[in-house]
Amino acid sequence: MKKSSKKQLMLWSQLVFPSSDMSMSTSGALVPKNSTFPSGIKALADYVHSKGLKLGIYSDAGYFTCSKKMPGSLGHEELDAKTFAEWGIDYLKYDNCNNGEIKPTVRYPVMTKALRSAGRPIFFSLCEWGDMHPALWGYNIGNSWRTTNDISDKWESMISRADENEVYAALARPGGWNDPDMLEIGNGGMTKDEYIVHFSLWAISKAPLLIGCDVRNVSKDTMEIIANKEVIAVNQDKLGIQAKKVRMEGDWEVWAGPLSQYRVALVLLNRGSWRSAITAHWDDIGIPPSTSVVARDLWEHKTLKTIFVGNLTATIEPHACKMYILKPVS
Repeated sequence: MKKSSKKQLMLWSQLVFPSSDMSMSTSGALVPKNSTFPSGIKALADYVHSKGLKLGIYSDAGYFTCSKKMPGSLGHEELDAKTFAEWGIDYLKYDNCNNGEIKPTVRYPVMTKALRSAGRPIFFSLCEWGDMHPALWGYNIGNSWRTTNDISDKWESMISRADENEVYAALARPGGWNDPDMLEIGNGGMTKDEYIVHFSLWAISKAPLLIGCDVRNVSKDTMEIIANKEVIAVNQDKLGIQAKKVRMEGDWEVWAGPLSQYRVALVLLNRGSWRSAITAHWDDIGIPPSTSVVARDLWEHKTLKTIFVGNLTATIEPHACKMYILKPVS
């Protein structure tokens, strides 16, 4: 586990967690299932790295994983961390099942220490479901921490996870990120507009962008969302400051956060069932009131012709949003 002032791009897929087929050798080391990984996981990692990608793996801070069929890492963290490093693993998602009722604040730091001495930088993702508010203590333990319970592919689940995650916005910073769980985009349970809201909120919240759909069968609409470079750039901005919900009135919300180069990221969100005009006021989003601003629409991929002073208003469809970068006019 290594801290870095530079945020890594986190477009991971759940397909890269191969430990679901693991068992243990007589020495206690994890062994990949031969029929699934005939060449071993080291060979898989080498192949993935040759493509310019990184490989993640799944384990558990318990005696067994959540399936109760595979071994967890509790009690042999040092050996497992060394094994992951030898295999060439880049990312560890560390779950919280079958943990013997030992507090996560006791269990997770043991793997932190093991990863730090494993000989390879491995991104450490704490997945204890927000149980003991890991945003309050996770920065010295891991690189990201789940702030919520598991997400599902429904509007109500997605938007509630965004709400729960936003509470801890002030605690996210380079080297340690709030994680409201993976992206459901492409799984079919929400509309395209709702998935755009999903990606916009995760991006402006500086959350890890974990692809949760089958990347082998990605639709054009899904690819348009998860491959939006302008929105990803907001997520990756070097300031690493998580946006906050700065205004709420009924079903509409204004989310905003500072970016580098004196810019501001802005999301106007309509959570309701009717079209609504939503206004962002400069004094709510951290821009001096008399400042002239140019707005870049990140989903339309166009810079608006109007120069805005004091506020910006847009009409938003139900369960939809607009996302902008606001830049002062010199």
